[in-house]
Amino acid sequence: MKLSEYLASPGALSVSELRARIGARSDAQVRQWQHGYANRLPGPVYCLAIERATGGAVTRRDLRPDDCHLIWPDLGRPAPKEAAHG
Repeated sequence: MKLSEYLASPGALSVSELRARIGARSDAQVRQWQHGYANRLPGPVYCLAIERATGGAVTRRDLRPDDCHLIWPDLGRPAPKEAAHG
């Protein structure tokens, strides 16, 4: 699940609650990840913290799908995306 989907879901932590649980610098930092501002991604330590704080609803793979296998080899390579047929 994307971070933005999680934060918009019923019963989810608020941005402020998530920030406090993961030790982020500010709510603005979390919102940048939430909305993909300037393609900003959370670093590996924050990804692990977000996965734990959300009870696995938002995973490391969700947060960093293109390089998660390089950061966490135990996750393995993502499945290849199917080409769109036109």
